[in-house]
Amino acid sequence: MNTWTNFKKASRFRVIPVMLVPVFLGALGAFMWKGEFHPWLFVLTLIGSASAHLFSNMINDLWDYRSGADTLAQETTDAISTNSGYLAGGKMSERTFAQLAWSLFGLGILSGVILSLFSGWLVMAFAILGGLIAYYYVAPPIRFGYRGKGYGEVAILLSFGVLPVLGSYYVQTGSLSWEAALLSMPVGLLTTLLLFNHHFLHWQADKQAGKNTLVVVWGEQRALRFSKWLLFLAYGFLILCAVIGLVPLYALLALLTAIPLYRIYGRLGAHNPSSAYLPLMGASLQASIRCGLIMMAALLVQGLIQL
Repeated sequence: MNTWTNFKKASRFRVIPVMLVPVFLGALGAFMWKGEFHPWLFVLTLIGSASAHLFSNMINDLWDYRSGADTLAQETTDAISTNSGYLAGGKMSERTFAQLAWSLFGLGILSGVILSLFSGWLVMAFAILGGLIAYYYVAPPIRFGYRGKGYGEVAILLSFGVLPVLGSYYVQTGSLSWEAALLSMPVGLLTTLLLFNHHFLHWQADKQAGKNTLVVVWGEQRALRFSKWLLFLAYGFLILCAVIGLVPLYALLALLTAIPLYRIYGRLGAHNPSSAYLPLMGASLQASIRCGLIMMAALLVQGLIQL
């Protein structure tokens, strides 16, 4: 494989939309509500956010490999590994992997520094907070994702919802708003749902490695109920955003994206083999991206109408 292909696979580049969508939403919110849009600042925000997300993916792989969780996921019969496989599979040395991860972190911080010079110091506050959450999600001594008390889910909601939407809005306008924070909730919760559902694929291996996700702590049945609750909560916030005018009413077309995901829940029992959760994972990813894309299109169209 060539260098670009290796990079994409090692960093799990294919899931980058879950970070780029909220960045678009924040900028489009500024465009619709305030009529402000600065293209080059937006591009730099995309670069910084994408770098931070890929760093997060790789640093998670690095520490899950060091803890033994990824190796156990490959060795456990009914578990399905969700890491890149570059460390657990011996395709890349730990040193090279770490250097690439920290290079991405450096690019993200550089983008934040440049943006802070034009939009304000709070950009760096967002960047630093996001970096700390990304690193300590699995890195000691904090390990949000290993504690089984919901800290990991809160960290994901902040990292893939509140911070990128609010940060992108701030870059465009130089101010913060409760509207932008509320706008972040539908896609933020759907991405939280995606990351929550992926734990079903290897929760037995996580348990052996001492990675106490909520699926490990609660068990399948209770965790599935919580998963459904997250789904309804995400789309409930979408309805709220439309009712109070943060997005136009036709953004409610995004409710249709819940249907394929909801149907999959109906096929699951109280206890399921890991393979039964693969469709749930795929549908969760599609719902998060498609819902975000429809919201983006609605904000863009309404902003153009208001010009």
